[in-house]
Amino acid sequence: MPKLLRARLPLDDEEKRQVRKLAGSRHAPGDWIRRARMVARSWDGFRTSAIAAALGCHQETVRKRLARFNAEGLDGLGDRPGAGRKPRMTEAERSALVALARSTPPGRPIQWPDGALRPVDDRPEAPAEWTLDRLVAAAGERGIMIGRSQVRRILLKEKVRWRRTRSWTTSSDPDFAPKGPGSSASTRPRRRMPP
Repeated sequence: MPKLLRARLPLDDEEKRQVRKLAGSRHAPGDWIRRARMVARSWDGFRTSAIAAALGCHQETVRKRLARFNAEGLDGLGDRPGAGRKPRMTEAERSALVALARSTPPGRPIQWPDGALRPVDDRPEAPAEWTLDRLVAAAGERGIMIGRSQVRRILLKEKVRWRRTRSWTTSSDPDFAPKGPGSSASTRPRRRMPP
């Protein structure tokens, strides 16, 4: 027969108030609410089997959560860090990369108040358009060490376009010739079969 397990008594009135408030909350994270309810019901004298039945979970889950609360207090109600590799970049670095990709490249000509069309950066190597390689180099200048494929994954996930949409109506190729006239008017369209 398993040993009778109960949540330890609250250390002070503040801890008791926080657990009770969390157990009755409707806007806190659901897992925290459920675990706080386990502790609160244990304080009310319910056994682990009754708590499990009321909350729709297994008795062993209630036992583990009560044991963790007894050992760690309020911090025991939360999740532990998950397994796996931790992110290489911070959220601030990711945001800086996305902002960089959305910014105007330093070599792209812009119209100045005097009417002149010239780039912000007069260096000849300043990019006029963003490419993955140029974004990697610009991020490196800002202290963000990142690879080309990772830049691509981040920008695709954030739905950020780093390329300009190409126009196929014009070309810088001197040998470019537009398409000839369309199909003959005498060609009959195919008939569609009804579904």
